[in-house]
Amino acid sequence: MGHIPANFGASYTVPIPKCDGRVRALTVDDFRGISISPIISKVFELAILDRYSSYFSTSDHQFGFKKHTSSMHAVYCVRNVVESFTNNGSTVNVCALDLSKAFDRMNHYALLIKLIDRKLPNKVLSILESWFSISVTCVKWVGKLSYFFRLLAGVRQGGVLSPVLFSIYIDDLVHEIIKADTGCYISSICVSIFLFADDILLVSPTVTGLQCLLNVCESELVKLDMRINTNKSMCIRFGHRFKESCTELTSNQGGTIKWVSSCRYLGIYFVSGRTFKCSFDHAKSKFFRAFNALYSKVGRTASEEVVLSLLRAKCLPILLYGTEACPLLSRDKQSMEFSITRLFMKIFRTGSPEIVTECQHYFNFYSLGQQIAIRTSKFLQCFGASENVLCSLFSAKSAKQLHILCSFYGSGITTACQLRNAIYSQP
Repeated sequence: MGHIPANFGASYTVPIPKCDGRVRALTVDDFRGISISPIISKVFELAILDRYSSYFSTSDHQFGFKKHTSSMHAVYCVRNVVESFTNNGSTVNVCALDLSKAFDRMNHYALLIKLIDRKLPNKVLSILESWFSISVTCVKWVGKLSYFFRLLAGVRQGGVLSPVLFSIYIDDLVHEIIKADTGCYISSICVSIFLFADDILLVSPTVTGLQCLLNVCESELVKLDMRINTNKSMCIRFGHRFKESCTELTSNQGGTIKWVSSCRYLGIYFVSGRTFKCSFDHAKSKFFRAFNALYSKVGRTASEEVVLSLLRAKCLPILLYGTEACPLLSRDKQSMEFSITRLFMKIFRTGSPEIVTECQHYFNFYSLGQQIAIRTSKFLQCFGASENVLCSLFSAKSAKQLHILCSFYGSGITTACQLRNAIYSQP
């Protein structure tokens, strides 16, 4: 009992670049190692997760890798927290923390102690301990394999249980932040911290409170043998005083965290301003790069139907990412619509917007506003049904937003499904 096949612990690691190597030269820190494990071991992990899911629960402040929550749930909650305070004349200070090699630094024995405190059955503990003890990997690069070496710490990125175990490992961070009794509160519920795996966001109406939250966060991370990367962490302000200069936050381990005008969180770029705003310029750049890479391969041989199908499946999600949770200005929608128009002009070799409109109609390519409406309504309905405590704070606001969106497309429409059918049935 408590033993697993040796092959379950073997894997090979593929380095994946975190950023575009065409923009600047890449270093070792710009790669993320993804472990490729035997399929049967992943099935076994899924069985453990399904059978003992009650022991693997974490705080509602953790949105990562959970059923019925996603990164957009976290972004939408942050948006509503910021808007709740800025609408009342307050300034909101947000700090996005980056942990140095978080998944690779997790201490196996500290994790096992936390699982013991959760009263996880001994047989499962024995399996996990045995699994950690036989974990070995090698690096695959350009078709070549390195020698195998043991994994003395960390979890395998790409494993089924890995993000769940990591969430348990840093779950006490939420409790320490709540005990600090500072930051943002709505209806007596702490909304000072948001987690998505190792992505940490601290929120406070004052800079002093934000520094306090950072100190509490660092104190807990020291116990977990983790540290903050101050070079990649950043702070941003929203509200009427967003332009006021502030003292940089100081890390207990040395270094400072700078204030910036634009901050990236979960792939969304927040922009400092009087209200909560987002920038989609990076999304448009990625959208054009994705399409140009695709079109350079198939543009001369594939039909227009094939190209448009690839555009819908591979490129459009890049452009629309985050639009369901973030506020969109009219100029943002117009800019996105123009991006799609430019691609249609390229595909059909025309410079006429009227011809583009006809092509979109005959190929059933719905307008950007309609696609965003369908995407947003589906998300809001899912958000309103979430049992997450933080999501429930803003369920009434999401329901109101969904009602306004549906009523814009016709009376009697109340659900995302009805809205989608109404749009699809339009001539």
